[in-house]
Amino acid sequence: MSTPSIFIDGEAGTTGLGIRERLARLPVAVKSLPEALRKDPAARRDIMAAVDLVVLCLPDAAAKESVALAGELGDRAPRILDASTAHRVAEGWVYGFAEMAPGQARMIAQATRVANPGCYPTGGIALLRPLVDAGLMAPDHPVTVNAASGYSGGGKALIAAHEASGGPAFNLYGLALEHKHVPELQKNARLTRRPIFVPSVAHIRQGMIVSVPLHLDTLPGKPSAADLHECLARRYAGAELVCVAPGNSDLDIAELVDTDRMVLRVHGNEKQRQAVLTASLDNLGKGASGAAVQNIALMLGLSAHTHVMEEAVA
Repeated sequence: MSTPSIFIDGEAGTTGLGIRERLARLPVAVKSLPEALRKDPAARRDIMAAVDLVVLCLPDAAAKESVALAGELGDRAPRILDASTAHRVAEGWVYGFAEMAPGQARMIAQATRVANPGCYPTGGIALLRPLVDAGLMAPDHPVTVNAASGYSGGGKALIAAHEASGGPAFNLYGLALEHKHVPELQKNARLTRRPIFVPSVAHIRQGMIVSVPLHLDTLPGKPSAADLHECLARRYAGAELVCVAPGNSDLDIAELVDTDRMVLRVHGNEKQRQAVLTASLDNLGKGASGAAVQNIALMLGLSAHTHVMEEAVA
């Protein structure tokens, strides 16, 4: 059996570099173009015809152009994993969150077009989808998702701003409530009411916490925090990269930096009948490059060697 070949279109960006580094775990051949040809349509089309899988690490418009180039190849077109936002809610594309629902990993493995999830929606969907599926949350529940991320996922300008002397300590943004991650969050969490999503960037390179506050008495059947924990634990039982841990009094945004893991928790107060759901992950790991390599392994029928936390999560 020949070694599967991959072309990363946009390999010089943060996500592309992270994917290339992680691909060292897999028995694949990564093909590249000389820098002078990386924007040449004919050269890109030729290399696409010569590989098994193309990974797109590009802005949305450029990703759509690459998909069109691949489409020109007809039967010689490679399979595509798109790490941009361009196709996450598009028809004909499989959403690349393998643990999202039973059978999702199999769908990814069989797909010719897979959209890698956004970092923020990965945490939000992981927390909400099991509750909606189990009837513990109504699809039209008024959901608020808050999140804080490291600055490394924000592009070159944001990285430069934070790495400059005296960079910003904290940025709350997306306050026009039109963040591009909302459509995939709503669709894949199976929410019929548009959620309020409030993201922020902390003065730390990597790490992420996504949180969802809940009034328990507004949920169907008025469940306890323990009921929510049990629902999440049941959904992710046996998952290699997603686990459910007991709630803590506080969380460190950097707890999963340099891993491809995600840890979910339910922090509850039964006296007040309130809870906060949290997802901790590395925005460059399970939130980007780590998820991409997991999807690549599924699409090519390979076994990924994933980072394992050295200590049990408390």
